[in-house]
Amino acid sequence: MNTKPLLESFFDAREIVQFHLDSYNQFISKKLQRVVDESNLIEPNIDNYVVKMGRISLEKPRTFEADGSKRDITPMEARIRSRSYTAPVFLEMTPVQEGEEIEPVKVYIGELPVMIKSNLCHLHGKTREEIIDAKEDPDDSGGYFIINGNEKVLVMQEELAPNRVMVDRQASGVITAKAISVRQGYRTKIYIEKRKTGTFRISFPLSPKNLNPFVLIRALGIESDQDILNAFKNDKVYVNDVLLNLEGVIPQTVDEAIDHIGKWAAPGQPQDYRMQRAQDLIDKYLLPHIGGEKSDRIKKAFFIVRMIEKAIDLDCGKRKEDDKDHYANKRLKMAGELMDDLFRTAFNTFKKDVKFQVERASARSRQLKNIKTLVRPDALTERIRIAMSTGQWTNKRNGVSQILERSNNFATISHLRRVTSPLSKNRPNYEARDLHATYWGRICCVETPEGPNCGLVKSLGLTVEISTEENSENVEKILMEKNVKFDLRQGEEE
Repeated sequence: MNTKPLLESFFDAREIVQFHLDSYNQFISKKLQRVVDESNLIEPNIDNYVVKMGRISLEKPRTFEADGSKRDITPMEARIRSRSYTAPVFLEMTPVQEGEEIEPVKVYIGELPVMIKSNLCHLHGKTREEIIDAKEDPDDSGGYFIINGNEKVLVMQEELAPNRVMVDRQASGVITAKAISVRQGYRTKIYIEKRKTGTFRISFPLSPKNLNPFVLIRALGIESDQDILNAFKNDKVYVNDVLLNLEGVIPQTVDEAIDHIGKWAAPGQPQDYRMQRAQDLIDKYLLPHIGGEKSDRIKKAFFIVRMIEKAIDLDCGKRKEDDKDHYANKRLKMAGELMDDLFRTAFNTFKKDVKFQVERASARSRQLKNIKTLVRPDALTERIRIAMSTGQWTNKRNGVSQILERSNNFATISHLRRVTSPLSKNRPNYEARDLHATYWGRICCVETPEGPNCGLVKSLGLTVEISTEENSENVEKILMEKNVKFDLRQGEEE
């Protein structure tokens, strides 16, 4: 069968790096505003004074000349003049003093790198002839950035799928159920161990050591022993393990369970402080993807119940170990997700800088109504520029931003479609380096470097398409409209 016409029609309709473009376009259209909305108040240490943040917007890339004028800049000019191809970012800011809102002001807060051929780029939507007139290559796929005249590509990062439970058996015989909980750029890990004695232990960030998960389940709102039993599947295997672990649970009420955790989290402190510290611990650091409110605690309890059930299922042979190398258990972070992580970090730096500038101005008895004079755009711009220039990203990841390979066209395409594993190249990790059956149709089975990066640096298959991130609330809404229900006790669809 001659597949050439199919490939030609496929790439006529889509760029070879369309997934990067789609991801970045989603970032600028939705995720930028989401980052602002997550925490839209700046609260300096000044009585009756806060700054509200509203709509964020961007303009097309431009440059500032020595005489102070500004004008549009093309990618080719940015390369030749060693400039950065960036777009100005504007944020609506409203000072609130003594409960009275001052008129909102559109403030310039910094520059954001623009991906070539994205919706923000001057080349977007132009015909082949117009691109040639702009002194650009009409066959260039885009999908990269220009920083200080250098072409930079954000290499896709491979990671385990977040917010799902995976179970495995250690060499020592201990069974582990673990989940990576991700919410608004914040990542935590939760582990539940089933030991040879049949007892369970749970750990999560800042949690007490050797904490019985059934104490935590009780603290989360499932109070009586019978209610805890009812939360599990009605099977003798689960009942026996639950009763065995409930024997060692001393706290019998929700408040006693919370105080038990508080004694570990804040030893020697008054009871009220211990209780508050324990509640902050389970609301903020335990399974943040489910929520951080008191009303979300019962959902967290049922999630822990499911983790325990899966550990029991593996122990009694009802299920197999989860394969971490199976590509259904992997996710790829593309340019949009990586820029989202970077912008969130840079924006937090920007807010701290505004807070500092406002407090300093107040100490000097300056007027605080004109917020434009208190905003320093370099705080946001420099944080992003340094990361794009050095490749040092959030969460201590290195080599995310790299200079685009231009030795030949095939090398360029390969670099734009490269995938990097977070595993250390200095460790064997034999299974992670091996070819996996699920690579078929997704990952090229041939292209990988020799040496320590072998099997850890990969390339996408030629006709791979990657979907962009979708809001889980939209999916839940569709399921509810279709009357899909889920029995939390039985764990089966109705």
